[in-house]
Amino acid sequence: MTSKFYILLAVLISATFLSFGQDISFEDYNPTSTLVVPGKVIKKAKFPFIDVHGHQYQMPTQDLAPVVAAMDTLNMGIMVNLSGRTGDDLIKSVANIDKNFPNRFVVFCNINFDGAGAKGWIEKKVAQLKEDVKNGARGLKVYKSLGLRNTDVDGKRLAIDDSRLNPIWRTCGELGIPVLIHAADPKLFWDEFDGDNERWLELKTHPRRKRDANNPAPWEQIIQEQHNMFKAHPNTTFINAHMGWFANDLGKLGQLLDDMPNMNVGIGAIIAELGRQPRFAKAFFIKYQDRILFGKDSWKPKEFPTYFRVLESADEYFPYHKKYHAFWPMYGLDLPDDVLKKVYYKNALRIVPGLDKSKFPN
Repeated sequence: MTSKFYILLAVLISATFLSFGQDISFEDYNPTSTLVVPGKVIKKAKFPFIDVHGHQYQMPTQDLAPVVAAMDTLNMGIMVNLSGRTGDDLIKSVANIDKNFPNRFVVFCNINFDGAGAKGWIEKKVAQLKEDVKNGARGLKVYKSLGLRNTDVDGKRLAIDDSRLNPIWRTCGELGIPVLIHAADPKLFWDEFDGDNERWLELKTHPRRKRDANNPAPWEQIIQEQHNMFKAHPNTTFINAHMGWFANDLGKLGQLLDDMPNMNVGIGAIIAELGRQPRFAKAFFIKYQDRILFGKDSWKPKEFPTYFRVLESADEYFPYHKKYHAFWPMYGLDLPDDVLKKVYYKNALRIVPGLDKSKFPN
């Protein structure tokens, strides 16, 4: 047969496949599993919980009633609003809480780190931090802009472990408030954007998240700066958001926890990593049960059931809520009740000052 025949045959076969709906992209391919296994969606947490990684950006003037109604359906006892800002905005947020829903929310204050090193800059920031705590802030939230976008007085990238910031971390320790810090982003955002990158779909659909290997510095450097800062301030309590981006390497994370006893971790936005290694993750949670705090990050009530099911159940092969975060199924860790209680609320009650303990079991 001639080559023209094979070409024609290939065209006909391709056309046949296309007519049966085969012309779809990887982004669109999201098949429904035919696997039938026991299990069910968990819409309400087994125990009341504290979300230490919440965001309510309009809290100074926000009607909190719809938020509290949704919190009640989830069994969320307290939300920590990390977007408390500073100054008058923080005062207004605390007033809104105290007037309408006392003890259901607390706020962490924030600092704009731009301009560090200017004359009087650090004295002003420390004074404002003390004032914010006096006005009701229960901790300090540090955004990923520190290490990525913040610049000093000379316009240079401000490193997380810059010694000019030491009075801030030291003051948090003296005031007895925790620092919840998000540093960098997943390492794969810095890696090659190719078929070997496990975050390919996320980077394809969210291209602004992709970074060059040295933009603005290597991932390893930014993370090391964070760890240097933790070690330099052993009297300050830190909550490393997103498990410090080591949820995909719990062995390494365990070494870091052993090395830095003042570091704790939150599980916001990394539940997909835990849900694909249920046995190893369960052992990790049991070993480090006093160092792990529940946090969700974005306020999307419909996504919380994935967290509950991964933490509480022994279910197998159930879907995650965002394909671009995880194209793999989840498995439950089936954590013991005493560990669940620590993750859900006991660790937060110990670490975050002034929380109302009355709504949580012993």
